[in-house]
Amino acid sequence: MAGAVWRRYKRAMTKNGYRQIGIVGAGRVAQALALGLGAHSAAPVMLWGRSPDRLESAVKRAGRTLAAELETLVGACDLIGIAVSDDALGSVAVAMAAAMPRGRAPFVFHVSGRSGAALLDPLRAVGALTAAIHPVMTFTGDPGTEVQRMSGARFAITGADAEAKAAARDVVCCLGGVGVDIAEAHRPLYHAALCHAANHLVTLLEGSFDALRGARVDDPAGLLAPLVRAALENSLGHGLSALSGPLLRGDEETIAGHLEALAGHRPEILPPYRAMALATLDALERSGASVPPALRARLDQLRG
Repeated sequence: MAGAVWRRYKRAMTKNGYRQIGIVGAGRVAQALALGLGAHSAAPVMLWGRSPDRLESAVKRAGRTLAAELETLVGACDLIGIAVSDDALGSVAVAMAAAMPRGRAPFVFHVSGRSGAALLDPLRAVGALTAAIHPVMTFTGDPGTEVQRMSGARFAITGADAEAKAAARDVVCCLGGVGVDIAEAHRPLYHAALCHAANHLVTLLEGSFDALRGARVDDPAGLLAPLVRAALENSLGHGLSALSGPLLRGDEETIAGHLEALAGHRPEILPPYRAMALATLDALERSGASVPPALRARLDQLRG
């Protein structure tokens, strides 16, 4: 069965790409996908969204797109990307499966980081190839810039089978990206890792900005930018060996001064500071470094 679906899918592709591409969704990611894949669709990309106002805005911004009913999109397109909220994904897949004409063999993918391909099983059951293709980047609402960022970015691929993985790589290639295979069972761990890095970085920096404003710094972002960019580049290139500062040196008195200043002026930052400091000491110990017991004890005094 899978081989027959794969052959029908490959026949649907034209020499220069796909006969018709559809995007389900009208938000930031949907617009970027529509713009990025538009050159690979022989016909204008079809867009569908639940909100007529958002759909109209998305069509205007995405370029070479047209609004369509969900049933029309499902019936006409040989490549369909689903870019809706995580919580809506399951119900959208069921609705699309109900609208899928018999004998159709499109490739359908979603872009959620949280979920793998199993969420699209209703579509697979009616003949579609299915996969999850998650772009490892952030989307801020500028489709043109985001198309450029997707070129060279990593995309996490979780396919229902080997043919679906191959179809997913075709899509990633169209976007200029690099595919990385993630097993279905590892998808939650993968997504937790991304959120820990990207989302918590935003929170971490906001805490630093707030502390600097308390220290009467007018432009916290400008002050931090060179330091944080250098730390990020060093971390990406060297991992934990890029660490510098008082925790690495075991400078207990410096850390004690930090704790006292935060407690007195920005007590809301004290718990995350302490948690990150202890996590850093744990990482140092796992790497084989020696951590002064007094330094850990000083931080542990604030536990709870």
